[in-house]
Amino acid sequence: MPSDAKGNESGHHSHTSGGHDESLLAKVLTVSDGVVEGVREDRSGEALVVTLNSHNYEVVEHKVVADGVQNVAEALADLTNDFRGLIVTTGGTGFTERDLTPEGTRLVIEREAPGIAEAMRLINPLGRLSRGIAGIVGGSIIINTPGSTAGCVECYEAVADVLPHALRLLHGERLH
Repeated sequence: MPSDAKGNESGHHSHTSGGHDESLLAKVLTVSDGVVEGVREDRSGEALVVTLNSHNYEVVEHKVVADGVQNVAEALADLTNDFRGLIVTTGGTGFTERDLTPEGTRLVIEREAPGIAEAMRLINPLGRLSRGIAGIVGGSIIINTPGSTAGCVECYEAVADVLPHALRLLHGERLH
């Protein structure tokens, strides 16, 4: 007899997907004084939304905050609240005094995921100038990408192949 909704004998639960499953939800956080002040367009945030959509993520929120440790930490705490998915930040990973996205991210994450950040840095020689980190909080993975349009997309795409697998593992799916 077929298994009911409680699962089958192997302990695996089946689920159907209406195009996007829970593990392919995403949010984007643009960190930029210039965008908040209205003197710059949010090209990198928009590029990430388009790129995430093309990788079958449903982007459920796109938020913009000014640079600064507390601004980033508060925005990420809000974005991760009751959320299970990917959060991609863009901006604030460089060397200027206002580039504080990694510091704000560290205040929120529970565990770092250094392999993800390392892989993003290896995609381009300029990646070595990124201080971005990656980490886990609750059911979410946060990755910091640069504020340049090309840089944020390249860094995301460097790890795009492993993120759905990482999210499924984080959400308790046994894949091995």
